[in-house]
Amino acid sequence: MDDMVKDFLIETYDNLEKLDQDFIVLEQHPDDKERLSSIFRTIHTIKGVSGFLDLTKLMALAHAGENLLSKLRDGVMKLDEDRANALLKLVDGIRQILGSVETGSTEGTVDYTELAAHLNRLADPAAAPAVAAPTAESKPTSAVERKPEAVVAEAAASAASAPKTEVVAKTPEAGAKAGGEGAGLADASIRVDVEVLDRLMNLVGELVLTRNRLMLHPAVGSDTGFQGLAQSLNHLTSELQEGVMKTRMQPIGTLWAKLPRVVRDLSKLVGKTIRLEMEGQDTELDRTLIDALKDPMTHIVRNSIDHGVETPEGRIASGKPPEGVLTLRACHRSGNVVITVDDDGRGIDPVKIKAKAVEKGLITPAQAAQMSAADAVNLVFAAGFSTAEKVSNISGRGVGMDVVKTNIERIGGRVDLVSRLGVGLTLTVTIPLTLAIVPALVLSSGGTHFAIPQTALVELVRIKPEVIETVFDVPVYRLRGQILPLVYLNKIMQGETAPAAIAAPAVSAPTALSVLILQANDSRYGLVVDAIHNTEEIVVKPLSKHFSELPAYAGATILGDGRLALILDVIGIARLARLGQRAGAVDAKADQVLATDRVPLLIFVSPDDGRMAIRLDQVTRLEELPTSGIERIGTGETIQYRGTILPLVRVFALLAERRNEPRNPESGVPEGMLQVVVHTVRSADASAEGQRVGLVVGRILDTVEESLAMNKAGSRAGITGCLVIQGKVTELLDVDWVVRQAHPELSAQPELSA
Repeated sequence: MDDMVKDFLIETYDNLEKLDQDFIVLEQHPDDKERLSSIFRTIHTIKGVSGFLDLTKLMALAHAGENLLSKLRDGVMKLDEDRANALLKLVDGIRQILGSVETGSTEGTVDYTELAAHLNRLADPAAAPAVAAPTAESKPTSAVERKPEAVVAEAAASAASAPKTEVVAKTPEAGAKAGGEGAGLADASIRVDVEVLDRLMNLVGELVLTRNRLMLHPAVGSDTGFQGLAQSLNHLTSELQEGVMKTRMQPIGTLWAKLPRVVRDLSKLVGKTIRLEMEGQDTELDRTLIDALKDPMTHIVRNSIDHGVETPEGRIASGKPPEGVLTLRACHRSGNVVITVDDDGRGIDPVKIKAKAVEKGLITPAQAAQMSAADAVNLVFAAGFSTAEKVSNISGRGVGMDVVKTNIERIGGRVDLVSRLGVGLTLTVTIPLTLAIVPALVLSSGGTHFAIPQTALVELVRIKPEVIETVFDVPVYRLRGQILPLVYLNKIMQGETAPAAIAAPAVSAPTALSVLILQANDSRYGLVVDAIHNTEEIVVKPLSKHFSELPAYAGATILGDGRLALILDVIGIARLARLGQRAGAVDAKADQVLATDRVPLLIFVSPDDGRMAIRLDQVTRLEELPTSGIERIGTGETIQYRGTILPLVRVFALLAERRNEPRNPESGVPEGMLQVVVHTVRSADASAEGQRVGLVVGRILDTVEESLAMNKAGSRAGITGCLVIQGKVTELLDVDWVVRQAHPELSAQPELSA
């Protein structure tokens, strides 16, 4: 049976049970306008959807009942015993037709013409006994004429009028039963109030916390029997958690259901022809996130229609088909739900955006001159920004995209824009799969434990205090050529804001600092903490309204050891440190700072007891591989590596030796092992994966950041030059030359370095 028919049957069976009770109550209180309106909406929805599904007999019967209910609702007549009996027979007739549809996919052989005629006579006693054909004004549209989005809109309107939100939970025996007035589908599903599910989710969350504490108990490691019980509880808790999470998950198609109607109506209003395409409607996410995304998705679609897609005349002039295409896509990626809204419109002109922002006073002309095209495009998220020439009922007030960004950030998500001028615009929304139980990193600062969701974490680094530089009083760290501002968490927790929060503490500096590289929307920064402990699944507990004004916290949780920990808000911390206000100055100085050409280098020992270096951006991985795994193919050496064959290159065998008695560069390396730098030779096709080569380099010492200003040119083939690193002369290896000597077939590649 078609899924749409199944859903219709389940929904209607449930509504019919409620109608039986409503009619009984209505007999006692015939002036209950609200109940009458609810009954009318239910019958109206049944009529509309049955017309779409081409259930003509059900449509005609429901239409006759709707006529009578319309008169009762409008106060033209009162409910009496005859009318109540007829309406109850209407409910029985609908139920009987549904049973026939479920068992035989047809509406059955029972003739309901007389019942429909009786309902029409009660609605209009002066009418002819025969069943009058519905007028053009009231005639329900057939399945061919009726658009699916109109049916969806009616069903959504009916659902919105329900007294409380519910979800359907299907039992494992769904579909096992059949026949008997809907016994199969009606008994195969139950209605569960969302509050019950939320309570169940809270209890599972408490169970997860208890599980985490139990797994850290000393007895788990010492008592074998207790360890087995703990592992069993861990397994069952994980399965229960996954099951309860699924009850809260809903397909994103429920969020998109009203968008076809929005696109249709709005495109006609602005004189455009736009086709909506949707992919990944079955992608599931937490119900609370669906509720939070309703308004942002509507804003995004309205902006794409109003500002993005051109008029048919404009598209033809640009060489495009007159019909524009708006595509919605959804998928799961790395524990997140990724939603993309893609249009084939005009895109965003960064020059016009900057001019408009300067006109509105959002940025200065100097800032506009220094701003990149990508940064200019993101100005559409600024509060008060709008490119509309005049205010209309669609746009122009500058309260659309900033609301979108704020609402999505509130649920831990981010928004990214990619504009292709004249081609189109892609807006990507990335949100966590759920907000209830999330993986998090546990850390401490100032003697207090905190948790931070791993979705915001890019990487962890340990740095020495002396590598920290200062740009406009902001401490920064250069990570692979990118300048990152640093924020000290202990200063933030003491209530200090920039510049104090980002200034290094006055206490004696430790030998190394633990830094979390965090993603805050479209920018990154480093958070300096005292210690990093472990990762665990945490149950997110919302803070009370008394703490809602604290931007640094997103909630609270109980850790596995029983400690209470506050959950950090990555974006809130950035705002407290005023990184956004100072980012322009830091970015403006970035080019000047990077002009020193300080780049990360890998240092290793050469055979002549000297030191050599490789640029770190030419290193894919560092590996320690067993010599026993080396195999020969022709004249070369290879080793099996990560499911592929990795060619090995003995770097020092290719370099001219300068000492008569070279020392062993591999001293300090475990016996029978080789330290290998895995280098990727990039393919001419940018989309293809490059060829990996293993460079055997000897004992690896350290990684440093140094300027590439050479003190001396290279004295032998394979050496780019010499420079002083950590007070010692160091040769810089020409990796491209080494690869070409060992593998001439790769010399045709346009770019050899990773």
